[in-house]
Amino acid sequence: MTAPSQVDYHDVLRVWREADTIPEIEHAWLFDHLLPIGGDPGGPTYEGWTLLSALAAQTWRLRLGVMVTSNRFRPPAMLAKIATTVDVVSGGRLDFGIGVGSRPSHPLARREYEAHGLPFHDTAHAVGSLAEACTVIRRIWTEPEPFDFHGTHHHLTGAFGNPKPVQHPHPPILIGGRSSATLRVVAEHADLWNIPGGDIDDVVRRSALLDRYCTEIGRDPASITRSIHLPVSYDHPRDTRNAIGDAIDAGFRHIVLGLPAPYPAHVARWVTDELIDPST
Repeated sequence: MTAPSQVDYHDVLRVWREADTIPEIEHAWLFDHLLPIGGDPGGPTYEGWTLLSALAAQTWRLRLGVMVTSNRFRPPAMLAKIATTVDVVSGGRLDFGIGVGSRPSHPLARREYEAHGLPFHDTAHAVGSLAEACTVIRRIWTEPEPFDFHGTHHHLTGAFGNPKPVQHPHPPILIGGRSSATLRVVAEHADLWNIPGGDIDDVVRRSALLDRYCTEIGRDPASITRSIHLPVSYDHPRDTRNAIGDAIDAGFRHIVLGLPAPYPAHVARWVTDELIDPST
């Protein structure tokens, strides 16, 4: 994962192009913020989906996505169209990442809403909106005829998507989050679930809670791939390797390694040699 903030476009492109040549690296990700959430508050930050489309056109193998799209930023029908476009540009390599949106307790994340004239509703509203958005987006991707949708948070008349995504029935849906309310949405809608790394015991408890929610609605918990985001330490790779091992032991097989900027030369190869296959 290369957060597109406090970096230049060509820095990100360099890393993705290198990673695209390394089979051990299976997927690459951006984040979805409109202003920096770390470092210089006036530094550069690129819009995630626009940048993702550019990177999709510059790579050929990596699966790719936004970790994760803020559902607060874009109406779901518009987001479905954007994601379809990226899936087409990439030749069917999109993993569609989405979540509730920025943490309300994070002041640097919160300010981007006011700066862009976007409303910031309470958590209950945001979670309900996410669940409806997942329904709308999947229907736009898959239904052959226009449809109306009248939910609590979203209302559409004649919703329709053409073209459809390359992937059938639709791109995999990854939902990120850790709250119990979000995990209920994961159980209903997600193909993959991502959680930020940290206390591995808490991660395991959240995974068990997701298992329970799946069982309650009659879904096989094993049908949801467990994904985790782990920060990379260039200075202490052993710590990162240990975190990867703990996550795999806990059942998380989809590992997203967050690269801090600035990116060293040949950082994708370094990741492979030091973190994925340290025996080489």
